[in-house]
Amino acid sequence: MGVPGEGFGTVTGSDDAAAPVAGLMPAEHDLDDLVDGVRADEDAVNNGVVDDENDADDEDEDEDEDGDDEDGGEADLSSLEEEGEIAADYIEGLLDIADLDGDIDMDVEGDRAVVSVVGATLHELVGQDGEVLEALQELTRLAVHRRTGLRARLMLDVGGFRARRRSELAELGRDVAEEVARTGEPKKLRAMSPFERKIIHDAVASAGLRSESEGEEPNRRVVVFPAS
Repeated sequence: MGVPGEGFGTVTGSDDAAAPVAGLMPAEHDLDDLVDGVRADEDAVNNGVVDDENDADDEDEDEDEDGDDEDGGEADLSSLEEEGEIAADYIEGLLDIADLDGDIDMDVEGDRAVVSVVGATLHELVGQDGEVLEALQELTRLAVHRRTGLRARLMLDVGGFRARRRSELAELGRDVAEEVARTGEPKKLRAMSPFERKIIHDAVASAGLRSESEGEEPNRRVVVFPAS
């Protein structure tokens, strides 16, 4: 059995890998249609099946590493490993359908299962600004929910995109905080995903400034304010 922070498995090809995907993949099996696949499941998402986003200001914390589990209590390691295994089966099936090569690593970080696709050029699974990756993560969470009946908060990464993006956004957050501190004027950033906004919030808070999210998805964005 793995321990938090250490990988507990790598999945490679399997003849039965496509089975978990059948009920959730967009009809045309085109990776560009993954976003439409999420919208097709919009009712389930909006009813809280896999959605981590609320209108409350703390939605960004819930979406990324430091959010509270709304079901109460921290998930146990075996449950997180089960989430990872179900998610890995789903992603493996997707790779088979799309005829893409890649290994799947499963890990547990804190109270969240993490599934990473590595080892190949997988831009198709990331998309512009990570849009396809975000959609695929929601579909994967839904696949886990349908198997377990529990809300899934797993994180999906492809080709190290999230790690690179986290570094870039942390630098952006620090730069914006420095600018706001210098000018004394609030600054509004472009629309971002909850994952991205959380990183900006953390960087701004570390610089001693205040930030808030405003607007509605998909146009919700961070505003950075000078210190009071």
